[in-house]
Amino acid sequence: MVESYLYQRVESEAFDLAREARASSPSLPSSEVPLGFASAPALDPLPSPVVVGRLEIPRLGIRAIVREGVDDETLKVAVGHIPGTARPGEIGNIGLAGHRDTFFRALRKIRKGDLVRLTTLDGSETYRVTSSRVVDPAQVGVLDGTSGTRALTLVTCFPFKFIGAAPKRFVVEALAAGGGDPKRF
Repeated sequence: MVESYLYQRVESEAFDLAREARASSPSLPSSEVPLGFASAPALDPLPSPVVVGRLEIPRLGIRAIVREGVDDETLKVAVGHIPGTARPGEIGNIGLAGHRDTFFRALRKIRKGDLVRLTTLDGSETYRVTSSRVVDPAQVGVLDGTSGTRALTLVTCFPFKFIGAAPKRFVVEALAAGGGDPKRF
């Protein structure tokens, strides 16, 4: 938990600085904006990950850096972007995963209509929760792309109070609050 807290604090500060640098030099490609532990090498217990952005669900108090991938090291310190799903700013379904006992613990209180914000160096998109449900782990169709809209799917293990490897998945589905207009990002 301490490692996760430190990672989130350092990365959040680095992310804010990188967004400021990007805003002051909009022609600078995202790949050249300093981001991640490269800005704080003394605290780097992990290889330099690719930071995708920051996820916020204000009503639930969720605020977490999002990293590329869903490996154990990523999910230990961040929310993970599920490979093969859309990336922020693209049309399609962005899949994000997090542990039920850390970043996504409060998802048990999610409600239809809640707002979810995903911010990257290039912009921010707000999504409105349309549904939540419990599925079997094999039901990966929840991550399928969408037809011409921007969608966001959050996935965590279920039940929330289960000890050990949970038998189900809790899935939250949301659509871009602006109707998924590709020009909004």
